[in-house]
Amino acid sequence: MTPSVEDLWFIPLGGSGEIGMNLNLFGHDGRWLMVDCGVTFEETVGGNEVQMPDPQFIADRADSLVGIVATHAHMDHIGALPYLADQFDCPIYTTSFTAQVLRPKLREAGCQAQLRVVEPRAQLALGPFSLRWLPITHSTPETNGLLIETAAGTIVHTADWKIDPAPVVGEGFDQPMWQALSNKTIDAVICDSTNALNLGHSLSEADLYEGLLEEVSASTGRVAIGCFASNIARLQTLGRVASASGRYLCLLGRSLIAMTAAAKACGYLTEDFEPIPPNDLGYLPAHEVMILATGSQGEPGAALTRLAANRHPILELDRGDRVIFSAKAIPGNETRIAAMEAGFAASGVEIVHAHRSNLPLHASGHPNAEELTHMYQWLRPAVAVPVHGEAAHMQANAELASRAGIARQLVGENGDLFRLAPMPSILRRAVAVGRLFEDKGRLRRV
Repeated sequence: MTPSVEDLWFIPLGGSGEIGMNLNLFGHDGRWLMVDCGVTFEETVGGNEVQMPDPQFIADRADSLVGIVATHAHMDHIGALPYLADQFDCPIYTTSFTAQVLRPKLREAGCQAQLRVVEPRAQLALGPFSLRWLPITHSTPETNGLLIETAAGTIVHTADWKIDPAPVVGEGFDQPMWQALSNKTIDAVICDSTNALNLGHSLSEADLYEGLLEEVSASTGRVAIGCFASNIARLQTLGRVASASGRYLCLLGRSLIAMTAAAKACGYLTEDFEPIPPNDLGYLPAHEVMILATGSQGEPGAALTRLAANRHPILELDRGDRVIFSAKAIPGNETRIAAMEAGFAASGVEIVHAHRSNLPLHASGHPNAEELTHMYQWLRPAVAVPVHGEAAHMQANAELASRAGIARQLVGENGDLFRLAPMPSILRRAVAVGRLFEDKGRLRRV
């Protein structure tokens, strides 16, 4: 299966029909471009497994793969690269922050893949693909969409995104840049569907400070906050909350420590973010303590999970302390989160969930319906291809595109061949897909 000079193909091996584990392939003139290569985490009888797309289709064509682009630093977009990148023998192109996050993971896995850092708005030719990095706001810094131009047609791949004029960390959404893309003929937009079922516009990261400050200030005991470690803007906001509420900030969890190190290396978290060592917590009055902790999804072994079970080696939370979940429950994690919540409740710890609060305590990194509509109206592509979502999310995205005036929507799933040029169509189940999991240093098929 080889695309001709007249063909422009898109084949998802992961991330279409599911949320997470993204791996996207673009084919043209005998060559392939990979965009993202991520993991998901599945609770199995053997424990919490790291799972990733089976890359066999592109591994068999590695000599035709011109490069890998990592759009941003979330594990569902880069987490499989340490396991798989050596199979492809080509460079990984990404921006500075993502490179800072990915580099130690490659080193730890013994992966020899080359990382090449590009600047936002950079342009680069890889084989028959002409690429331009398009800065876009999301819940981690330096997220970029892609403009992919070929002799057969032009694609915009949005990556994960939202319209946030005040993202706290990094530049705001560049609406004129995205609107200017309509000066080109856009044949297809490959677009994030995660929040397509949500009406209106997503919250800005800047909208959260007052609500978080109110919740933290209202507690007379220790406050522990569960949030995603990669959301550097949220960490910055919480650092300011700690300073304003007169509390010492402490980080519990390896991923938080790693992410903050990467952020500081790239010039982020330079003000109001000086965590104290965890061992100092025992010497402080409870009302002076604010903890940022991993484990908002109830992950086994994470800091919040251990605190809920009274098994953390540094600290125990007691009656009068408060746990704030500044994160959304990822579908599939509800049972683990409920078990963690029950553990806190048994100790008399107060629990505040963002989705149950009247205060803004969490902002999604993905576009709601209004934002999706704006994007389609600005770009005016010939074809909309929803990805990054389960079937209901992708269908809702397609319906929004139709109402925005996009004439054609192609809704498929992993393994489908999307022919974007010369004539848009889908060949169902064109490529075998599956999952791999890591087992004692070896990859096995699920």
